[in-house]
Amino acid sequence: MAASSQNAAPAGRGPAPRRLRGALLALAMTGLGGCVVGPDYVPPTDPPVTRYTREPLANPSAADTIRTAHGGSADQSFVAGADVPGRWWTLFRSPALDRLVEEALANNPNLDAAQAALRIAQENVEAQRGTLFPVVAANGLGSRQKAPGGALQGPLNDTRQLFYSLYTPQVTVSFTPDVFGGNRRQIESLEAQAENQRFQLEATYLTLTTNVVLAAIQEASLRAQIDATRKVIQAQTEVLNLYNKQLSLGQIAGADVVVQQAALSVSMQLLPPLEKQLAQQRNLLTALVGRLPSEEVSQTFTLASLRLPTGLPVSLPSRLVQQRPDVKAAEANVQQASAAVGVAVANRLPQFNITANGGASAVRIAQLASSAASFYGIVGTVAQPIFDAGTLFRRQRAAEETLNEAQAQYRAVVIGAFQNVADTLRALQSDAKAVAAASAAERATNESLGLIRKQYAAGALNSTQVLIAQQSYLSALVTSAGARANQYADTAALFQALGGGWWNRTDVKPAPPSTDPAKFL
Repeated sequence: MAASSQNAAPAGRGPAPRRLRGALLALAMTGLGGCVVGPDYVPPTDPPVTRYTREPLANPSAADTIRTAHGGSADQSFVAGADVPGRWWTLFRSPALDRLVEEALANNPNLDAAQAALRIAQENVEAQRGTLFPVVAANGLGSRQKAPGGALQGPLNDTRQLFYSLYTPQVTVSFTPDVFGGNRRQIESLEAQAENQRFQLEATYLTLTTNVVLAAIQEASLRAQIDATRKVIQAQTEVLNLYNKQLSLGQIAGADVVVQQAALSVSMQLLPPLEKQLAQQRNLLTALVGRLPSEEVSQTFTLASLRLPTGLPVSLPSRLVQQRPDVKAAEANVQQASAAVGVAVANRLPQFNITANGGASAVRIAQLASSAASFYGIVGTVAQPIFDAGTLFRRQRAAEETLNEAQAQYRAVVIGAFQNVADTLRALQSDAKAVAAASAAERATNESLGLIRKQYAAGALNSTQVLIAQQSYLSALVTSAGARANQYADTAALFQALGGGWWNRTDVKPAPPSTDPAKFL
């Protein structure tokens, strides 16, 4: 606390104020240049691996590939060491998707919240930096007092003057020298926290863009499944109408009509759940762009409106830990925990504080400029914990264990990141084969159904065989649509697993400039 005017040293003259400023400046430099206790942070080394899979990575097109007529393609290749573009979703070559992603980036509240969290962390860093410098405060006291009268003599040596005013303006300077670096370690901790928030923002950005792309792909998949189901329903309806005509002519038994009617009912039951999922998917896309459900987006997506990226970048393993936002956020947590150890150590060491005040006190404002009215005082304190039942020691141990925990969590995040990339690469290899097989099955069952219908019309086959061919074609259509959608989704997942190219984008909102009039440094 600042010393009061009653306890101040005798009034100084001449160079005293200059001596005060010089002493404070010297102490400030001592605090800024002191030692810094605790461990110095050392960034972790990159994992000593050269690939993501046990064997050299094979392109998805290594298997028999078949280009489909629905916008999908099993023909993809990995480009080792290629960089991930910042706007990777444009590789799907869908203007509607591009507009939707841009709208989501402009209006999604989760992204706005993440940007605000980053600005909060940055302001906290700047606030903590202020602890390295003295705090200067000005205050003034004005009072109206009554002196003792009668036989007692007042302070003005005038027994007739019982009332007087007293004016005391003063300046107080308080400074805590950072002798052992506790404040600097605290700044380092807050800087690491701001770095963590920065990569939390990047993770939010990447998650948002990926979710928009995946939601559009899922919508396209549902539309393909709905179209396939409607085609089968139409075909089954035509067969049922044919059966009814044949039944009326006595050419088939009533059991054949019942079986076909049951098959049509089963197919019609598949349609409402798919339509429900499509409506919910539309609501998801609308929410992702920051709109209410009644303000549904106008863009619609089909597999034919999307183009599958054929050249897929695969970053070098040594680069992955520098690209993944979750890995970088975990690394920032390690640095924050490391700095917290230094703070805990500094808290166990002596704490210094210097307070100085100076001003003037007079019964008239005009007398405040007189050297006789001036006063100043300097107070220095030092505090050293002697006995605290091990509290500070245990807090230091807790900080050290927190550092061990953060390091272990970082290693776990790195392992998970490599697993994520490896899983996605394996999925894309499998997708190529699945799309090729599903496309072949779709064509084969379609041709088979056409032949069986002709043979049935000629009387060479019974209705049961037609029903089996219809079900096979329905299954092949749905499987083909799902396989192509999986290939699109896993392609988007690869861009996400590699970090999403945040280092190549320039659309981050800048922090608003500081307008604090009290910020002098």
